[in-house]
Amino acid sequence: MLKEFARLLVAASLPFALHAQETTGVLRVRIETDAGVIVADIDSARAPQTATNFLRYVRDGRYDDGAFYRVVTRTNQPSDSIRIEVIQGGLDRNGSRRLSAIAHETTAETGIRHEDGTLSMARGRPGSASSEFFITVGSQPSLDFGGRRNPDGQGFATFGRVVSGMDVVRRIHAMPADSAPPQRLQSVVRIRQMRVVAR
Repeated sequence: MLKEFARLLVAASLPFALHAQETTGVLRVRIETDAGVIVADIDSARAPQTATNFLRYVRDGRYDDGAFYRVVTRTNQPSDSIRIEVIQGGLDRNGSRRLSAIAHETTAETGIRHEDGTLSMARGRPGSASSEFFITVGSQPSLDFGGRRNPDGQGFATFGRVVSGMDVVRRIHAMPADSAPPQRLQSVVRIRQMRVVAR
């Protein structure tokens, strides 16, 4: 009886907790994967365009049954002089759930640097990011605005950071993958679901 009451109390308070997050501009997202749970804070106050786009995918359930499918390590970038370490996920090959690309929001605008556990959008040219994102492993300043990883110098659009589950990120990063681009995992890690949760 007491357990049921406690559960109902938590459920009733959730909308108020989520409203409080909306007010501060930082929402928490729970990423449930086959390798474990990653929890991230999404900063729509500092990265409004990029965070809003990501949260739309989350709220629509578009990332459910997506995957982490690519890992970039120090050893599988044979032709890159500027090396990075990230895991990349999203819709993978399921393009039917992809929305239109968004404007590029640089780290110079947001002030969110590519530090350990930063969430950022994958892209080709500036303004081509849509659904695919990555999580940094360690500090990656070459991905910031003015960094040398991308020849255009615009860097990648950051929008949040991992607050719990970096052990899961590192576990995925250590899994066997291609020894050269596209650096695909030998066995992709399914994203079971993503949800906005109370902080």
